[in-house]
Amino acid sequence: MAVKRRAFLDAAFELFAAKGIEAVSLDSIARKSGYGIATLYRHFSNKVSLAMELAAQKWADYIGRYTATVSKDEMDRMTGAEYMRFYLDSFLDLFRNDKEMLRFNYDLNSFLRKEEQSPEHVKPYLLVIDRLGETFHGMYQRGVMDGTLNSNIPEATMFSSSFHIMMAAVTRYAVGLMYLLEQGSDPEAELEMLERMLLKEYTRQPD
Repeated sequence: MAVKRRAFLDAAFELFAAKGIEAVSLDSIARKSGYGIATLYRHFSNKVSLAMELAAQKWADYIGRYTATVSKDEMDRMTGAEYMRFYLDSFLDLFRNDKEMLRFNYDLNSFLRKEEQSPEHVKPYLLVIDRLGETFHGMYQRGVMDGTLNSNIPEATMFSSSFHIMMAAVTRYAVGLMYLLEQGSDPEAELEMLERMLLKEYTRQPD
């Protein structure tokens, strides 16, 4: 069962990345996977449910890979401010190493704005966001305790603003929505500057 489900998700991501979600049919995903359409429908009721589970899987996979770049001991020794830098660095890492994922996420948002989504369909995706929020909560609490995060900014505001600002920036560069001058434009340098600006706002020197 898990093998077939993964085959459908892998086939869908390959086709979505090549053609865009709206242009891909469930029939074509089934053919690409090597299984029949009836088997696909036993796993996914429609394209929205498949796309949402695929997004949840891709984000969970990425978060796991990125987190594994440091050991648990290293993470435990981080100050709140160091943890914040590690978190913000993840967006730059996505831009450098997984632009395909950013383009898929952008396409997914466009697709979902045109489709009806039931709570059941979006649940896997929301669970990943909830886990990310739980991780951010631990980082925020650590930063408040050690005095390296600006506790004048509420946790919910810091989480929302950091996520949306960085995700919007790396996505716009990845999908080509930024106007780049022939001279003087360097996406990575500009993203690093944005990260430094957020760190200046969110962190502080301990007393």
